[in-house]
Amino acid sequence: MSRHPMNGRALRRAVVTVAMSCSGLAAQAHQPSDAFLNLAVEGTRVEQRLDIALRDLDRVLTLDADDDGQLTWGEVRGRWAEIERLADDGVQVVADGRACETVSRGAPQLESHSDGTHAVLRRSLRCAAPVGALAVDYRLFADSDATHRGIARIVGVGEHSAVLVPGAPAQRFAGQGAAPTSAAGGPAATESAGPTGFLGFVAEGMHHIAIGLDHVLFLVTLLMVAVWRRDGGQWVPRGGAGPVLAEALRLVTAFTVAHSLTLGLAAAGVLSPPSRWVESLIAASVLLAAVDNLWPLFRGPRWAMAGVFGLVHGFGFAGPLQDLGLQRGALALPLLGFNLGVELGQLVIVAIGLPLAFALRDGRFYRLAVVRGGSVAIAGLAGVWMVERGFELSLLP
Repeated sequence: MSRHPMNGRALRRAVVTVAMSCSGLAAQAHQPSDAFLNLAVEGTRVEQRLDIALRDLDRVLTLDADDDGQLTWGEVRGRWAEIERLADDGVQVVADGRACETVSRGAPQLESHSDGTHAVLRRSLRCAAPVGALAVDYRLFADSDATHRGIARIVGVGEHSAVLVPGAPAQRFAGQGAAPTSAAGGPAATESAGPTGFLGFVAEGMHHIAIGLDHVLFLVTLLMVAVWRRDGGQWVPRGGAGPVLAEALRLVTAFTVAHSLTLGLAAAGVLSPPSRWVESLIAASVLLAAVDNLWPLFRGPRWAMAGVFGLVHGFGFAGPLQDLGLQRGALALPLLGFNLGVELGQLVIVAIGLPLAFALRDGRFYRLAVVRGGSVAIAGLAGVWMVERGFELSLLP
């Protein structure tokens, strides 16, 4: 880096400017559009629970009547009939080729998930005969959000977990060991209907990295200076590809081992810190890593910092698995698949970013624009996230 570090006033100006210009990115960090569907089959009855994020409902139904940025229980409760209609249209259940009918509904309810507050919609369905196979036609937000998915768990006709893509062909779930198929009886097209089983959790892990902007920025922040080493408090280029690759390997390994540990503990229910503080600490880790690129904050090896902060990120990775309501006895395979997906996503980032950083590491553009400018931008955005998450505020649109 330049031997004349940016002064405090200039840094503050840059942080404010970048934070304001990055308002669109702020909403993307850890804000996936996921709904959680649980179906329990017993004889001719199907008990359905559907959890839909309030922010997704507000986007479509404009629940925030006074437009103050805060949804109250009164605003949600007053529109519950519309929410139920949207849910009924979005999830249609067919047993052995015949539609099941709604016979009763649960009381309005809200519940917190790792990605925010959700409306909980319960209904009891009656089917024409004891259910042998169940088909789910999932259309929720098909016309308004191409990134939305339904995370489904079905019990009573075997046990299945699936990722449902709105508008895809209906998926059919039969007894234990039977593969999900289309409603027409043929094999389900995983490209359109979404993955299931072990591969479904691999895909879920990759998806979580792809939409987890804070996780991505933490890794990018570490990798952008992996091509350098500190010499007397200043950054100087590493000698060749070997030392660069070794440093990147140390960083990624430390981060992976650490987050795998806490991911497993959290997913198994051994540790369950409040998601609000986990997300705030993840934002803080991104902020501190970015500032460390500008001024030395951590005197030890950077892989140690990656490991410490990786423990926090593991709790963040655990959210989707906890939301699925997996049983502890059936946790090993989903946990392995999800973690593998996370690692594959990280390897893609390393494979793309590290060669570019190595090729540009000696240039003035890389020093000033990429590392200094990029670190300032990331620090500013992470600072806003940290305040928003810690104090439950909405500073950016």
